[in-house]
Amino acid sequence: MKNLNHQKGEGGIFSRQEEKTIVPEQLIVDVEICRPHVTLPEYVHIGDAGMDVRAAEDVELAPGETVLVPTGLKFDLPLGWEIQVRPRSGLSLNTPLRLANAPGTIDSGFKDELHIIVHNSSCHCQVAEENKTAIFNVKSKGNKKGTYRIAAGDRIAQILFAPVHQTQIRPVEKLQEHSPNRGGGFGHSGF
Repeated sequence: MKNLNHQKGEGGIFSRQEEKTIVPEQLIVDVEICRPHVTLPEYVHIGDAGMDVRAAEDVELAPGETVLVPTGLKFDLPLGWEIQVRPRSGLSLNTPLRLANAPGTIDSGFKDELHIIVHNSSCHCQVAEENKTAIFNVKSKGNKKGTYRIAAGDRIAQILFAPVHQTQIRPVEKLQEHSPNRGGGFGHSGF
């Protein structure tokens, strides 16, 4: 771990005061851009856990449709690491677009182009009459039901890099219960 000192900018509440920040060692991952006009994923703010990833081409989703959205990126992860693909909160709040298998896992052995599985959770029965011919985009507000167009360059997901611990599974006649069995499950603790 590195101990870096950062100073806040002029004019803020904390101006001219020193803040100590612990910065972990960085993982370096090689990325191949495999489509034109694609930008690398990026952190929007210092301290963000996820990097925003963008669509590499225009994609249209009708209500109820699930599609693969290409990113134009191939990753060469070292053994012992994975990429977790997660939704962007603003996209989930403001549109009916959902990542179908969130969180998604990209294993270190996968070297092909990263695609994001996006589902339009609108139902044809929910689409208001005035929206039947409308095409919304990822910047639309109000979680409108209908057809959506994801444009090349739109931020559609975030990716996190995480270590993976391989586990050895062993069969036993009866569990020794290293921790107490609390029972329940499937909503047992309430809603």
